Amino acid sequence: MSHSRHGQTRDRLNDRNLKNMYPPPSFPSNKASTVKPAEPAPAEPEELPAPTAQALPSPASTATPPPTPTLPPPLALPPLAAEEAECLDVDDQDEGSPVAQEPEPASGGGSSGGVGKKEQLSVKKLRVVLFALCCDTEQAAEHFRNPQRRIRRWLRRFQASQWDTLEGKYLSFEAEEKLAEWVLTQREQQLPVNEETLFQKATKIGRSLEGGFKISYEWAVRFMLRHHLTPHARRAVAHTLPKDVAENAGLFIEFVQRQIHNQDLPLSMIVAVDEISLFLDTEVLSSDDRKENALQTVGTGEPWCDVVLAILADGTVLPTLVFYRGHVDQPADVPDSILLEAKEGGYSDDEIMELWSARVWQKHAACQRGKGMLVMDCHRTHLSEEVLALLSASSTLPAVVPAGCSSKIQPLDVCIKRTVKNFLHKKWKEQAREMADAACDSDVLLHLVVVWLAEVLAVIGDCPELVQRSFLVASVLPGPDGNINSPTRNADMQEELIASLEEQLKLSGEQSEEHPASTPRPRSSPEETADSESLHQLFEGESETESFYGFEEADLDLMEI
Repeated sequence: MSHSRHGQTRDRLNDRNLKNMYPPPSFPSNKASTVKPAEPAPAEPEELPAPTAQALPSPASTATPPPTPTLPPPLALPPLAAEEAECLDVDDQDEGSPVAQEPEPASGGGSSGGVGKKEQLSVKKLRVVLFALCCDTEQAAEHFRNPQRRIRRWLRRFQASQWDTLEGKYLSFEAEEKLAEWVLTQREQQLPVNEETLFQKATKIGRSLEGGFKISYEWAVRFMLRHHLTPHARRAVAHTLPKDVAENAGLFIEFVQRQIHNQDLPLSMIVAVDEISLFLDTEVLSSDDRKENALQTVGTGEPWCDVVLAILADGTVLPTLVFYRGHVDQPADVPDSILLEAKEGGYSDDEIMELWSARVWQKHAACQRGKGMLVMDCHRTHLSEEVLALLSASSTLPAVVPAGCSSKIQPLDVCIKRTVKNFLHKKWKEQAREMADAACDSDVLLHLVVVWLAEVLAVIGDCPELVQRSFLVASVLPGPDGNINSPTRNADMQEELIASLEEQLKLSGEQSEEHPASTPRPRSSPEETADSESLHQLFEGESETESFYGFEEADLDLMEI
């Protein structure tokens, strides 16, 4: 499920309308900015005033870039700029022109592989590519007014030349892994990953490096590719996770498969639950020319509504619970596949889970026999006493997916959740074009979203094999032979599932394009052992529900050390 916004976002009210599709003003047109560690000082402010951003130069003015500045620590990026689309009209003639090319930092000791300057990308192009890697090529094309095919061509050119070694001190591999874990957890919580947030986080992580470190667009693009952080990867289950995250994922898989085997859990009692938060910009909704940008699945404020999806390992889709922040008369035409809850001020995390447990899970469990397992993420404070008691009453053990692992081991993340989001985006864009000059308020949009959800859920409900295979691909269930499938086999299956569902929903698949992997990632030596109690802590401490009915205490241990 998404993160707990109710406790985190009160300090971010000014960022309420931050969307992933609007990047901040660019860095100055030089490739790298050097950040030096702070000298000993009486007191360093939390963040120094942001340096004045220099607008990106036009293609005709890039012959002599300004010198590289040295910035004071920490690097504080400028606030978000106006939300107008930025036009970087760089055509193919520009790509080969030495006048329009800005030199990359000199390559270090690595072999150039015969790649000349003509193959390098300018800062402007690198910035567009970084936007595409943070969001997707469709949003990058819309924002920078460049065709998607051109952006993909730039990315292919960069991948062909990125074996060169960057000169200068950038983040260490261990620091990069921390940054990669941050990107993964941000996306799990539907928080923005963009140029601004990425550079700010990299700066915070690199503050402790002696002698300073560099930040550049070229490094950022390399980083995103090296750690397989493209947002719509179709083979994500085969990607290598950061070391600590990968260890936690392995412990989780061992835990759930052992419980399923030891407790002989029926497939009809193994449920995966996750949430899609929808964010609404009412000002954009009431505008005449940008309605398609009003509804987003990335944001920092309180969600406009939350959609709680639940699927079973036997291929069944349970009713979807929609939580609406506002008052609405209960519509008479809500389909059976959707349950609607509405309240002014919205619902807390605990209320959402309590209502889901009572209205969906307990009703289902009452018709079943045996124990159950609930697979959910760790980003909500949704394991209150009341929720634990409800789950224990139905003999259901929570299996909490560790942070950063959802793309590989959360069954809903394998195929269904991403496709539902893409389907809602597509339907709203089509609707927004049709009603460009017409009025649309929040209640009207809610009705449309419910109709679209019913449509996509009907398609998924008619594909029980797709739902069941999602549990196999996520390694929650073992393969037919009792063993875990290989990453390659799981990735092949994931690709098939996504293509099949997109075809049935008539999605173009443009957003789901995956870029080839880049530089192989070496393994660092382990510095810490995995915390084997990361899931067991759910049953310790202040909880009065010390054990779950039908489960021995030993069953709650991840592994014996």
